[in-house]
Order: sequence, then structure tokens, then C-alpha cells
Amino acid sequence: MAIAVGQAAPDFRLFSSDAKEVSLGDFKGKILVIQFFPAAFTGVCTEQLCSSRDELSFYNDLGADVIGISVDMPFSLKVFKEKNNINFPLLSDFNKLAIHNYEMYHCNFAFGMKGVAKRGVVVVDAAGKVAYSEETANPGTQVNFGALKEALGKLKAA
Repeated sequence: MAIAVGQAAPDFRLFSSDAKEVSLGDFKGKILVIQFFPAAFTGVCTEQLCSSRDELSFYNDLGADVIGISVDMPFSLKVFKEKNNINFPLLSDFNKLAIHNYEMYHCNFAFGMKGVAKRGVVVVDAAGKVAYSEETANPGTQVNFGALKEALGKLKAA
């Protein structure tokens, strides 16, 4: 089950595909959309992040920043980001701390693999609280972008 709406968003310090340390505090006072994804270079993950890439102006118009988090190494994320023209930061949770803290840890992914991020999305409001949280039951299922946009619209209206 994904992190509960209303609770304080757990801090994180992760390295980006640009080898820069990024923390939740870097987004203080802003709305943050965190896209969790199991693995770079896979079909549904690529679709998820490219959809956010293509809709980035929508998120930005609502005052929201977008980041992606997976357990891939920063080096792999850099190539993935470049290949797919991803226009927002991709962060490496190689040590699996953020995916545990946000309850996005996948115990049984595929082929007996354990310890990747679940597919999901978390919205952190400007006060640092979880305003929306979703995980998909199956890693092959896409996140509900319609529900995400609706939740962001409610935040903007508030």
C-alpha cells in the first residue's frame, strides 16, 4: 500500500542522472509530483515517464515540479533520460531508502527479482504533506494520469 495521504512526506537525498544530490527540501514551498518506476528501459516505465515529459507544461502551469525515482544507477538513468528526452530530474534510489519510506518497495517484481520501486505516483503539497498517492497493483499497469491531474487541479484551486 502506498504512503497515506495527509502524512508528512519523508525526506530523501538521492543522486540525479546529472550526478547532483537532490532532496525533498529542494522543493520546499512547491508542489512535487514523484513518479516511481521499476526500471529504466522497460516498456511501461518508458511510457510513464514519456507521458510526464509530454505533459510537463501542464504540471508546470499548476506550479508543480516533476521527478522520477527508480533503483537504477545514476549512470543508467542518464542514458535513459537522454535517449527519451526526459525533461525533468531522474533520481537513483539505488540503496532503496526512498522506496521503503514512501511504501513503494516491490517485494516480488518478476522472475524472482526483489527490491525495485513499485509503479506509482505521489504528490507532495507545498506544505510538505502527501496530497495524492497511488500505486498500481501490477507493474505492467500504467498509473492513472487522469486521477493525478484531478488531484493536482484540486491543489491548485485550494
